[in-house]
Amino acid sequence: MSSQASALGTVYLVGAGPGDPDLLTVKAQRLLQQCDALVYDSLVPKALLDLVPAGCERHFVGKRRGHHSVPQPSTNAVLAELAGRRRLIVRLKGGDPFLFGRGGEEAAHLAARGIPVQVVPGVTAGIAAPAYAGIPVTHRKAGSSVTFVTGHEEIDKQRPGVDWRGLARSSDGLVIYMGLHNLRRIAEELLAGGLAADTPAAVIQQGTVEGQRLLLSPLAELADRAAAGNFASPSIVLVGQVVAQRVAVCSPAPAAVEMPIPF
Repeated sequence: MSSQASALGTVYLVGAGPGDPDLLTVKAQRLLQQCDALVYDSLVPKALLDLVPAGCERHFVGKRRGHHSVPQPSTNAVLAELAGRRRLIVRLKGGDPFLFGRGGEEAAHLAARGIPVQVVPGVTAGIAAPAYAGIPVTHRKAGSSVTFVTGHEEIDKQRPGVDWRGLARSSDGLVIYMGLHNLRRIAEELLAGGLAADTPAAVIQQGTVEGQRLLLSPLAELADRAAAGNFASPSIVLVGQVVAQRVAVCSPAPAAVEMPIPF
């Protein structure tokens, strides 16, 4: 390691998990208890903020649809600036930092400036929320493939948007992040791609935490039922036969079923 790099603090891109504080990894907990600077998002459980030392410097850089948010370049700049004067910086991100969390962008920004960076994976909501609701994302009887996909793409991406019709033909199950706002269009595209109108689907709001809600619906009715039930973000959408494999589980955040189970 160069003398310049050794003089810089290390930035840890840490996954906070899906919401239930008990799903935090042991390594993430240790780093939070040792850090002298914390940069965190809006979806981070409040209980985790109490783990950091009293003198820890805190920076909130949350992003939520429809609300004022900190631009990504500003977050990158904050992390780089902190590395110049702090020893151990935790960048705490909801879920997993490398799954729709822009962790790759932040890591690249830091690495390009010679700043040491490490990634600490976290439990992602796309697996944990269905599990708390009793829905397996894979099942021997219902599908051997699963696709994690974003339902909200930035308009400046230099590539075509998600090929929903192609996914309808190529994946047994879909786990859709940030898909509630575009749910009607997504469902229409999946149906146009060949999925049956009665394909099992679900929406899970506030997964793994108090207030978790579950909507079960045929795909063709999913958008209407979600609107009627006033489902809101953050939510995970699932589409595929795995949804019909739901079982009643004992969960720290039992899912309140908002609509009759149609399967």
